[in-house]
Amino acid sequence: MQSTVDRKGDFHVAIIMDGNGRWATRRCLPRTAGHHAGIEAVRRVVEAAPDLDITALTLFAFSSDNWQRPPAEVDALMALLRHYLRAETRRLVDSQTRLTVIGRRDRLPQGLSEAIGEAEQASALGRGLRLQIAIDYSSRDAIVDAAARCPATLKPSRDSLHGLLAWPGRETATNVDLLIRSGGERRLSDFLLWESAYAELCFVDTLWPDFDAGALRAAVADFHRRERRFGGLSATASRVAAG
Repeated sequence: MQSTVDRKGDFHVAIIMDGNGRWATRRCLPRTAGHHAGIEAVRRVVEAAPDLDITALTLFAFSSDNWQRPPAEVDALMALLRHYLRAETRRLVDSQTRLTVIGRRDRLPQGLSEAIGEAEQASALGRGLRLQIAIDYSSRDAIVDAAARCPATLKPSRDSLHGLLAWPGRETATNVDLLIRSGGERRLSDFLLWESAYAELCFVDTLWPDFDAGALRAAVADFHRRERRFGGLSATASRVAAG
């Protein structure tokens, strides 16, 4: 069986990067050490994605529910996100990677929103991988916001709502083809729920700091062995039905 991704079209992979804290705890390290190690995994995956024909990659970095974590950990995460954006922008530009960030920006600490804007502007002309990072992101909030912004003159439809799900002034990636979650958990955690309606799901036990190009390659290979029916019949069943 084969997936139905058109190699000449979009191939959107989304990843819930889970397991940083457990990775650190198992090594008797502070949780922040796990987040720092997770940044290296981000770099490995971003570099490996184009060779696997991935055209769009969305990474879940910080959910809207993550504000409930201890303030010290939240502060460390925000500082790490700012450092990543500033340290990696030149690498993204050189590799023709176009970066966008989805999620709320009004609650981010001073300096982070500016760093996001600078990185987006610097990489805006990239024609290679479309990299999205979800920060202060909630899929349910995004759907509610899209519905609230729907003009009274616009007839509600799947297409109109999908268009409104684009964050104002920013591009939204295509529907998710493959959604990966590291760390052994088996849930979506309010991530790209609309866009993942027909995504193939891949849950792996590998903790995010240990996730590498090989793990991404294995997930993509498994995806291409699957047959995506989008509510229809399999190729074999279609032939039988056609009789």
